[in-house]
Amino acid sequence: MRSGTRSLEGRTALVTGGGTIVGRAIALALAARGVRIVVTGRDEKALGETVGEVVHGGGKARHLAGDQADPAHLAAAFERAKGVFGPPDIAVVAEASGAETALNALAKHLGSPGRLIVALAGGAGGSSHVALAREIALAVGDRAITCNAIVLDPTTEEDAAADAAELAVFLCTAAADRITGQAIGIG
Repeated sequence: MRSGTRSLEGRTALVTGGGTIVGRAIALALAARGVRIVVTGRDEKALGETVGEVVHGGGKARHLAGDQADPAHLAAAFERAKGVFGPPDIAVVAEASGAETALNALAKHLGSPGRLIVALAGGAGGSSHVALAREIALAVGDRAITCNAIVLDPTTEEDAAADAAELAVFLCTAAADRITGQAIGIG
């Protein structure tokens, strides 16, 4: 399951929407590069399936069911990740409902240096999430945290999930240290 070309070995990520198509793809891609994963979302069964896929592939993962629109849930998810794997330095928002709350809360909790990524279909809040990602990038830049948006075409979301996952992995590498406040579309 490991890929030496873009190793992120030893890092910890919190992925909201970890049971969604895009969230699962990103969690699996990060785990394949050695990232320890905590997924969160409302569908406990889907989260368990994501964790099962990560573990079956040789990775490390846990889940915590809850609503990303609840800052207390996100704080609990961060504490779970910290307690099991160490403080998260990667956070991905892959669920549209409550994305603004999640982005703001995750930006406060994220370790430095860090990566914050919003990966959503364009029809699910689209331009407002892109604007928020840019705003957060400005606010957290002094903490060596980057914040970028991956915008998927809602009509091709399932097909584009693997591409979004690989882009998310790239955005977490040292090669992307200077990329922040950007919106990258995948059709």
